[in-house]
Amino acid sequence: MNILALNCGSSSLKYQLFDWNSHEKLASGLVDRIGQPGALIKHKVRDLPAQKLEINCPDHTAAIEKVSALLNEVLPKGAKIQAVGHRLVHGGDRFARSVVITDEVVKTIEELIPLAPLHNPANLAGIKAAKKLLPGVPQIAVFDTAFHQTMPETAYSYAVPEEWVKKYGVRRYGFHGTSHLYVSRKVAGMVGRPVGDLRIITCHIGNGASITAVQKGRSVETSMGLTPLAGVVMGTRSGDCDPGMIPYIHMQAKLSFEQVFDALNKKSGMLGLTGSNDLRDVETRHFEGDPRATTALKIYAHSIKKYIGSYAAVMNGVDVIVFTAGVGENSSIIREMVLSDMQYLGVQLDSKLNEAAIRGAEGVITQPGSPVKAAVVATDEEQIIVEDTVALLEGRSPAAADFRYSFEKGGASVTPANDVSTIPVAVSNRHLHISRKDLDSLFGPGYQLKPMRPLSQPGQYACEECVAIVGPKGKIENVRILGPERKATQVEVSQTDAYKLGIQAPVRDSGDVASSAKLTLVGPKGEVPAQEGTIISWRHVHMHTKDAARFGVKDKERVRVRTTGERSVTFENVLIRVSDSFALEMHIDTDEANAALLRNGDTAVLIKG
Repeated sequence: MNILALNCGSSSLKYQLFDWNSHEKLASGLVDRIGQPGALIKHKVRDLPAQKLEINCPDHTAAIEKVSALLNEVLPKGAKIQAVGHRLVHGGDRFARSVVITDEVVKTIEELIPLAPLHNPANLAGIKAAKKLLPGVPQIAVFDTAFHQTMPETAYSYAVPEEWVKKYGVRRYGFHGTSHLYVSRKVAGMVGRPVGDLRIITCHIGNGASITAVQKGRSVETSMGLTPLAGVVMGTRSGDCDPGMIPYIHMQAKLSFEQVFDALNKKSGMLGLTGSNDLRDVETRHFEGDPRATTALKIYAHSIKKYIGSYAAVMNGVDVIVFTAGVGENSSIIREMVLSDMQYLGVQLDSKLNEAAIRGAEGVITQPGSPVKAAVVATDEEQIIVEDTVALLEGRSPAAADFRYSFEKGGASVTPANDVSTIPVAVSNRHLHISRKDLDSLFGPGYQLKPMRPLSQPGQYACEECVAIVGPKGKIENVRILGPERKATQVEVSQTDAYKLGIQAPVRDSGDVASSAKLTLVGPKGEVPAQEGTIISWRHVHMHTKDAARFGVKDKERVRVRTTGERSVTFENVLIRVSDSFALEMHIDTDEANAALLRNGDTAVLIKG
């Protein structure tokens, strides 16, 4: 399978062509100055020297058309590009994983443009150009923000008015997710331990920079926020600063808010400190004795050191600190300044290993006995794009707990053999599936559900809308509606909820609501007396047909499942549900999860027989 990975900027286009069967990079390159005079393609085929070509390139369609012609010369006779993977900068909270691009996905990306006005339009231009030039070829979107959707609410929330959050989506999103994902998985193999056992701090340090805390393979904190402006000092971005600075400069310097924001993004950081945003120039001036450059490097390193310390506190320690991207991979002096005076944390830097880790050289840079290891890993975001594309086309979910990338080695955990299989666990809180008729009654005729965030099962999402459920003895407010609309309304609660409401809710398979408990649903526009439809959902496992074939089970089969969390518990008679539209995941209600000390993201194993 020949896969094209595209990364579209506002005036540039990075690309790589992979032969998935041979795991070979066939070609790569960069189209620069799109829409400007003097557009240029830097094109490299395999290990041959790169060639530079001047072209007329008015837009992204012309750029992709020229790239496609160059790639056709590389492909064997008769071979074609069979899939395209796109890097998308901002998926908001709508996309928690890579997805196949549909008209609905394009529409959602367009809705998110206000969160990334400089990036999403360019990404969309690449998608539309690729669709036009390669009709019928599957297109996949891989989001920079998706990896950070595992952050807990305590990490992604800002202490701001609730209206800002609900109406405008103000929260921490984080960026560079594909890079943080790649290097955290890659370094696990380098240190010979499963990524699920590690507390990792990944430092993606380039012209743009972000720091991420990765615990058990999941992002739990990251330095960039609503926009890429927050966090550590960068090439031209200020990083963290007092928001009160904006109105202060607005009044004192008589600059508009747009001018202040532009200065914080494009005229600050190392550029503001030294007059240059190229760290190589700043380092040269430092070695020549320029005190301004030396101070700037110390400020730069200090901002990174602060985040490492805070993230070690968040995770109750750290096992590995990773440096990646242009500066992280090539600046031994920045790594040394960041890691200096960290003996309290257990970091024992090896100066010779650190100095040797430049120009693509990877490896651990701490002494053999160092309690906390530091490493340099060359990031490869295109590899994630390619492998997520392949996985989705094969019906596998890159977000599944047992999913492994081809570059994971050594300590990377694997799916257990034959008798057991790893399954991600999701704790299912009380929620509501709603019919069109009841939606009209509760919210008004023709009302449309508003997606708030995607769920683990493809095509399903949590909605902004909530209702109250009322029983004979009690009431529960803010019960979330899950989309899309269903043929019949179904309320799913726990046994504790049923006791509070004063109802006898049967434990049933989802969809089996005949003669079930009665409730009243209360919405902003009316009430609905639900004569049946309230159940406690029986524990079950969703499986794609390929997962079912791999595990050797069938739809509606009952199996035993053992959890592998803090407290190992074996559940009997777990229902298997199989469909081409499912992603692998075990669903368990809050009561059983609490008893087993299970949390979202824990895993279980299926025991055959």
